[in-house]
Amino acid sequence: MILTTFLFSCMDGVSKYLAENNNVISLVAFRYWFILVFIFSYWIFSKKRFYEIAYTKQPFLQFARGLILSLNNCIVVYTFALIGLVETHAVIACYPLIVAGLSVPFLGEKFGWRRWSAIAFGFVGVLIILRPGFNIFSIGSIFAFIGASMFAFYLILTKYASRQDSAITSFFWTGLGGSITMLFMIVFFGDIISKDFYVLVFIMCTLSAISHFLMVKILELVEASLIQPYSYLQLVFSAIIGVFIFSERLDIFILLGVMIVVSSGLYTFWREKVVKNFNEKSNLN
Repeated sequence: MILTTFLFSCMDGVSKYLAENNNVISLVAFRYWFILVFIFSYWIFSKKRFYEIAYTKQPFLQFARGLILSLNNCIVVYTFALIGLVETHAVIACYPLIVAGLSVPFLGEKFGWRRWSAIAFGFVGVLIILRPGFNIFSIGSIFAFIGASMFAFYLILTKYASRQDSAITSFFWTGLGGSITMLFMIVFFGDIISKDFYVLVFIMCTLSAISHFLMVKILELVEASLIQPYSYLQLVFSAIIGVFIFSERLDIFILLGVMIVVSSGLYTFWREKVVKNFNEKSNLN
């Protein structure tokens, strides 16, 4: 999982550099088409029947996941170019809190006052990062929060889809839904990528495919909830890349806000495990 988050961060770094010099829609489109090719290659070498990978009883839900994630990627990559890796990931780090909040109406989960308090406290951290009324509060910060919200909604749909479909099936539909969405997007909003950047585009696509594939394999081995704390490592890796490669700045507001958001997210995760273990013991008794 540590390697996976590191590769995602490296992909973000390459994406930021490319987004500063190329059309974002075209970059994201190439990522999804490469993932689709990667999936078909996996199908050929795994000797599984295509039916086993692609079949689902919930195609509209699965397609919606790919659509939402692809549009989210467009927003996030564009935000990298606007405000950088550090601030973008500082805001996006709140997505586990949004997932926790959305899980109540969409997944029927129940939260006590402790977890609701942690979620509210976490969003105080987001406000500290965004600094309403200061110059840093910009369209880029708003885009970052929209990206966090869209990714949270994508995860809610993924969790819902996992009740009937395997991880590889969801991965396939993520690639398919995203590829078709980006095909339409590139027709209206895309542009030609300069040949000077072809090597970096290939590196970005390779990192994207490997990272997503590793995430699928991890989800096959362990529960999604167990890997949630590791997701904050992407913030650490991205901050290192942003500071040392792109000369971005870590100020006191970002550090304080991130500490609040991460601590709130980890507490929410811990409370979820405590409640789950208590309910399991109660059912046994």
